[in-house]
Amino acid sequence: MSVVARQGFKYSIIGYIGFLLGTFSIFIFTNNLEFYGTLRYIMPTAEMLVPFVVFGISYSNVKFFNKVDQDGKRHNMLSLSLAAVFINFILFLVVFFLLPYIFPGFKNMKAWKIKEIILPLTLMLSFCAIFNKYISNYKRIVVSNIFDNLFPKIANLGAFLIFISLVSHYPATSSIPEKTALLFFFGMFFLMFIGYIFYTNKLEKIQFDFSTGYFKKDHFYKEFAAYSFFGFLGTFGNYLAINNFMIGEFLGMEEVGIYSILYALISLISVPQLGLFNISAPIISKALADRDMDELDRFHKKTSLSLYFLGAVLFSCIMVGFPYLTHFMPKNGVMLREYEPVVWIWGSAVLVDLATGFNGNIISLSRYYKFNILVMLLLAGLTIGLNFYFLKNTDLKLIGVALSTAISLTTYNVVKIVFNYFVFKVSPLTIEMIFVSIICTLAITVAIVLPTFHNNFINLVYKPAVVLVLIYIGNHFTKVFPIENYVNAKFIKSIFKFK
Repeated sequence: MSVVARQGFKYSIIGYIGFLLGTFSIFIFTNNLEFYGTLRYIMPTAEMLVPFVVFGISYSNVKFFNKVDQDGKRHNMLSLSLAAVFINFILFLVVFFLLPYIFPGFKNMKAWKIKEIILPLTLMLSFCAIFNKYISNYKRIVVSNIFDNLFPKIANLGAFLIFISLVSHYPATSSIPEKTALLFFFGMFFLMFIGYIFYTNKLEKIQFDFSTGYFKKDHFYKEFAAYSFFGFLGTFGNYLAINNFMIGEFLGMEEVGIYSILYALISLISVPQLGLFNISAPIISKALADRDMDELDRFHKKTSLSLYFLGAVLFSCIMVGFPYLTHFMPKNGVMLREYEPVVWIWGSAVLVDLATGFNGNIISLSRYYKFNILVMLLLAGLTIGLNFYFLKNTDLKLIGVALSTAISLTTYNVVKIVFNYFVFKVSPLTIEMIFVSIICTLAITVAIVLPTFHNNFINLVYKPAVVLVLIYIGNHFTKVFPIENYVNAKFIKSIFKFK
């Protein structure tokens, strides 16, 4: 088995373990949505600040690795990248602490009040971003995935359990439970940082070299900086981090907790998308290089339909099962049910995203990759603007955030569809997607109007089961998706074969 195959298999396993851990944890987090919201505010806020510290340098560590490796200067690049991140962080701190003098209201923001953990966490994550991209050059992605996927989830769950276990032993006014939990939370990320250093050193002993002669030669530093800047601009599309931050500032930590739990459920729809880029990238690159747009269009439509069908099936099951699932959450199930429209709106937006397939990847792998940066900035700008409008001028709360996300994400995808159609003559949309939508809508409608039992567990099982049966019957007659190619022993056996 090749290194790539082994790494790919292990990467997928770690990804699904992380997903299952996050999914099952939501039943625990509902015990205290406010503290869980605090945890979910800290991490995305730090992630939102990381690009201003890393400034795209991590992407240049991949782009220019072959060049510096041939010249024997890879350790020089790593060393200067880490030094640049540290200097950027110092400059960032200067700006951060000057902001209250320019905008006095900044001191009233939650980001300022818990800066003692957000700022060090930003530095840790920035260093980790450099090591993560640098390690990927050695075709080693499993350990990085453990650090990036499992460690944050363990940090959330461990900190939450520590808080819950301590809060009953101290007065309500005591800050000891929260401080102890947050200390563990930060400790997990510090451990991740140390782990990155040890693993990088294990792959090849790090030899720090802070000399600048190589980068000054032929003005290489200008090319490095220019690419880093475009990488920096392309990191502003993290609408999830933006949403967490703005919900925390405008509504409160409890709402952040609710939002995060709903996101964990909705993210189930995106499971079929895991690993899509890694699988499709070589095929897209070859089609673009050969200028075979017919093959690219065929592959694009086939992949998009598969993603949309599988996502629609999962979304249909979530739609009819969600009201009964909340009854099994220890506390606050009622609050989650009040925000059921968020599931409908946000889930629909995710389905649109799945229907567009690897639209962005086609642009990223072509000579028009800079256009992707523009649409990412559009996504960020729309998300911030619409969030501000709905949170400031309406009483929709999380429903407003869901509408904001749906509008911005749909606009983002429509722009890419139009661009790809006129530039590459490819489109992900097919008539079969309309049939899938009709079949799933009918299945959801029938499941909802069917009788409801007094036992919520029966409802949780039987309603989604009805949806699955009806979708299977509808697909059997319309032949929209070749289910028989996947639901058979031969395909299941092929999953465990690597060549």
